[in-house]
Amino acid sequence: MALSPTRRSISTPFQIHDDHVRTDEVVSFVKQLRRAWRRPLIICWDRWQVHRSAAKRLAASRLKNIDFEWLPAYAPELNPVEPRWSHAKFGKLANFVPDDTPELKRTVRCTLKNQARNYGIKQSFFKAARLTM
Repeated sequence: MALSPTRRSISTPFQIHDDHVRTDEVVSFVKQLRRAWRRPLIICWDRWQVHRSAAKRLAASRLKNIDFEWLPAYAPELNPVEPRWSHAKFGKLANFVPDDTPELKRTVRCTLKNQARNYGIKQSFFKAARLTM
């Protein structure tokens, strides 16, 4: 989730992967965000190993204006992404049984895109994490 401090807008970029997310994919995603937004980024991550190794790789790269802030260890209640996934999994996708993996991916993508269009829901994710905007 991305928060613009000047416009007070919330965006929810995401990618869906067929397998476990790896460091290369996270680095590539951050680079895509950096190119798309062309503004300094402050990335607030949990301490997942993939995030830590991606931060090291990005810090060693030539990308400028990317800083990292870390959530405390074992504090999912402070991460606004957690209520986003809960809303998707236990709200819109509850009791959903896909026929195949492509159908699952389409439905998850549609659910996340619908969240992205609803400012109130996005705001609630930050409120659930007790983060001020």
